[in-house]
Amino acid sequence: MEAEGLDWLLVPLHQLVSWGAAGAMVFGGVVPYIPQYRDIRRTQNAEGFSTYVCLVLLVANILRILFWFGRHFESPLLWQSIVMILTMLLMLKLCTEVRVANELNVKRRFFAAADTKDEEIKVPPRRSYLGTYHSA
Repeated sequence: MEAEGLDWLLVPLHQLVSWGAAGAMVFGGVVPYIPQYRDIRRTQNAEGFSTYVCLVLLVANILRILFWFGRHFESPLLWQSIVMILTMLLMLKLCTEVRVANELNVKRRFFAAADTKDEEIKVPPRRSYLGTYHSA
C-alpha cells in the first residue's frame, strides 16, 4: 500500500529524469562547441579548428539519419543527429567567414604596401631602336 501511495511522486520523477536524460543526450554533443564558437567569433581566428572534424561528424550524422529510415531507433538519437548537423554547419559557416575575412585583410595589406611611395616598383629602362635609353 505504501508503494501505491508514492506513485504520485515516483511517476513524475521518472518522467523528469527521462526527459533530462533525453535532453542531455540531444544537446550534450553540442556543448563542447559553444566555447569554441565564442572564441573563434571573439578572436576572429579559426586557425586551431579543424574543418575535417566537421566533415567527419556531418557524414556520421547524415548516415545515422539515413539508417533511421531503414530501422527506427530512439528519437533522442535522431534529434541528436539533427542538432549536431546544424551545429557543424554553423561552425563551418563561422570558420569560412573568418578565414575569408582574414585572407582579404592580408591581400589588402599587401596591396596597400605596394602603393606606398617608399616601395615603388622600379621598372628597368627600355631600350629604343636607336640605342638610347628612356624610362617608361
